[in-house]
Amino acid sequence: MNSHDKESTATLHYFDREFGISAVKLLPGEYYVTSRNMVLTTVLGSCVSACVRDSTAGIGGMNHFMLPEDADPASRDATAAMRYGVYAMEMLLNELFKAGARRERLEAKVFGGGAVLANMTMLNIGDRNADFVLRYLQTEQVRIAAQDLRGSLPRRINYFPMTGRVTLRKLRRQDDALLVQHDEQELVQALLKQRGCNKLELFETGVPRSDVNKSTWAV
Repeated sequence: MNSHDKESTATLHYFDREFGISAVKLLPGEYYVTSRNMVLTTVLGSCVSACVRDSTAGIGGMNHFMLPEDADPASRDATAAMRYGVYAMEMLLNELFKAGARRERLEAKVFGGGAVLANMTMLNIGDRNADFVLRYLQTEQVRIAAQDLRGSLPRRINYFPMTGRVTLRKLRRQDDALLVQHDEQELVQALLKQRGCNKLELFETGVPRSDVNKSTWAV
């Protein structure tokens, strides 16, 4: 693995008290592949995560990307390119193959692509990310075992590569929505810059302040 790859690998390790096992938190533009009994977790707004594993080889991983494709991929290094779906998916699959996974045994579960900022629908980022990951996996002949895409709420997902289990929580509280707002702002500005638009500030989340319910389920 070269130095650029290492920079894109998630490094926020901790012990998850809820599940009682080691955990890694993925930030935007990161991926992680493991054969250990652990949980990989991230929070998604319009971004998408693909959770992919080979149960026979006992290896699985997750990525977290912000946009489907880079307008000028030649101008960016590998770390910056991990923000984009094409590179993020290639990196994840290649690391799985290096670890012994076989394409015909892979299964994927994909999440995210929400329109979590009220003004963001005009840029259609979440839908583009969702469309991209489904199209990419179909092209690569990777079976999609489960998906939870689009919608208007942020998601927290916990992926257990050893079993393929995912717990998903829709984040309805205003405070939870703010967790993804900074990433959404950065993503919007990057897209607008690609299009040559002026800076646009988006602060309206569209998430009800009084709704404190969090629904969680496993897939």
